[in-house]
Amino acid sequence: MSHIKVKVKEKDLNTIKEICKSFNNKPGELINVLHKTQEHFGYLPAEVQEVVAQELNMPVAKVYGVVTFYSFFTMLPKGKFPISICTGTACYVRGAENVLQEFKRQLKIEVGETTEDGKYSLSCLRCVGACGLAPVVQVGDKTYGRVSPEGVKAILDEYKDK
Repeated sequence: MSHIKVKVKEKDLNTIKEICKSFNNKPGELINVLHKTQEHFGYLPAEVQEVVAQELNMPVAKVYGVVTFYSFFTMLPKGKFPISICTGTACYVRGAENVLQEFKRQLKIEVGETTEDGKYSLSCLRCVGACGLAPVVQVGDKTYGRVSPEGVKAILDEYKDK
């Protein structure tokens, strides 16, 4: 995967600084700062992490370590409709892998990627707490239960014209 250098715009730079300031630029608030920053930008590219590190007076490596450790942080832009397949034990046992393969096949992307039109991105997550509905798929905030590979097309069709 190629790394594209993103230049942080002046207003975005100010936004990041404001977020850091709202947590008193305390290194101990790193996770909160990252949550708020990702909420604003949708993802945390290296350039944004560098600004956060600078503002909280800590090494970029530490910020990067936190971003890559926690699965809820992403360094890649998400699609307009982010699709997450649960691969927790119950979902996995009930065929989540086949559902994931079908999404990959239909969208022609791998996990962690976004379709060229920016409409869909694909990720896996661990347990959404709806094990009785396994396998579970989330599209944005909407949860789909008992998804089969055959049901993937119907889910994608719901978002086709949006």
